[in-house]
Amino acid sequence: MDDMKKMSLLIALSMIVILLIGGISAYFFMTRNPMTGNRSMGSMMDSKNHSMMDMGKGEMGHGTAVDLEQSNEVTKPLKIPQMLKPDHQDQQNVHYTVLAQEGETSFFSKGSQTKTFGYNGNYLGPVIQLEKGKTVTIRTVNRLSEPTTFHWHGLVVPSSVDGGPHQLVQAGEQKEVTFKVQQDEATLWFHPHPMGETAAQVYKGLAGLMYVTDSSSTFSVPKAYGKNDIPVILQDRTFQKDHQLKYKESENPDGTLGKTLVVNGTIHPYFDVKYDQIRLRFVNGSNARNYSIKLSDGSTFTQIAGDGGYVSKAQKKTNLALSPGERAEVLIDFSHKKPGESLSLKQGNIDILTFRVKEKQKTGVNNVQLKKTRENEQTTDTKADRKFVLFGMGKHVEINGKKFDEKRVDVRVKQNAIETWEIYNKKDMMGGMIHPFHIHGVQFKVLERDGKRVNHQKDGLKDTIAVRPGEHVKIQMTFKEKGLFMYHCHILEHEDNGMMGQLEVN
Repeated sequence: MDDMKKMSLLIALSMIVILLIGGISAYFFMTRNPMTGNRSMGSMMDSKNHSMMDMGKGEMGHGTAVDLEQSNEVTKPLKIPQMLKPDHQDQQNVHYTVLAQEGETSFFSKGSQTKTFGYNGNYLGPVIQLEKGKTVTIRTVNRLSEPTTFHWHGLVVPSSVDGGPHQLVQAGEQKEVTFKVQQDEATLWFHPHPMGETAAQVYKGLAGLMYVTDSSSTFSVPKAYGKNDIPVILQDRTFQKDHQLKYKESENPDGTLGKTLVVNGTIHPYFDVKYDQIRLRFVNGSNARNYSIKLSDGSTFTQIAGDGGYVSKAQKKTNLALSPGERAEVLIDFSHKKPGESLSLKQGNIDILTFRVKEKQKTGVNNVQLKKTRENEQTTDTKADRKFVLFGMGKHVEINGKKFDEKRVDVRVKQNAIETWEIYNKKDMMGGMIHPFHIHGVQFKVLERDGKRVNHQKDGLKDTIAVRPGEHVKIQMTFKEKGLFMYHCHILEHEDNGMMGQLEVN
């Protein structure tokens, strides 16, 4: 009996020691520097009180942080994606071909070529111009050795051409999609959306831009593409010693982060400024990283557009926060800069893009003239029709307690009915992380954050919204197109792991 008591005592003492060690380890883990991306206990307690400007300071949580490192590559001119030429067009119709293909890309001044994916090229893709009122036909061709889809992120179209996970284009196949462009001017993008493979395919390079244009627009903004109207696609990648992008070696189920910042496929880029004012169209094309963008001299820039187009009221900012999938357009004023001076965009201490002011500057646009739209009008009724709870980490992520099931319809809504949704990012045992919530086939306005009204006219229409740990966000929209659409977290690994649902519009 004494031996049994001794054994029980030893077991009990062992358990106490294990618990103590675990608790101490957890304490040190949870109180690591939040700049590395790990959440401190304090940040878990007051995450609601942080401004969205702090997004880029590492809200990943769950130990997934990988810090960006300043590249020692020699500076190079910023690559500007080509405008895709139509196969043919007339007054009412335009036809394009988009090819998903494998290739090799030179990212480094010295070293081997990197194996990549791209659209109509080796890495990333061209800009597809979509004129409002025209009917567009796109022949999508898959020249990869694996299935893919072609998802038109932010485009308001029927689900049959949306390019979600149901609409696979098998290796060697091609399909046509046709739709009429009916939304206002905006910067949209396209990328793959095959279930379980989205993150890997985007990481390897599959992403391109779409510009919705309107020939009747009188908005006074810079529009000389590649000169004073510049796309800025932000991605972070980890290159292995052989300069390859080996996704499986970098993959993290809670969101894959990279060490090297790549802008339009360029490492350590510069751009020569020859205008008083430059329009930048930002796209967060990263798998999981949040960005908090500022100017090196601390000066302001002017935001003129969000995900879904122009804002109703341009606003001065010193910081721009973008979660994965979000876009924004800003104007930077160079009229007071002298030839030979420079100015940089920064992410923390990392250079994003350096602007070099040249000898002669041409006159830019000094007065931004925007207008209110009916969708942007202030809303009085903010009672939620539906509630969505985002929760989990890694492969154990869910929305409203469920993982994605392609055979299950989670939400049914009426076409042209106004829907108000409340999105709640429920904290987990690690404190949680930002979840960028994206809805296909619609643009929405943000009504409230944690019960406080938001002036959505400043941010304009959106299709992706960053929801912080513990935060409640209310959004409102009208589904104009019929069919089966996705809503999901735009951390691509979370999306692949099932943090996604289906809504049917009828």
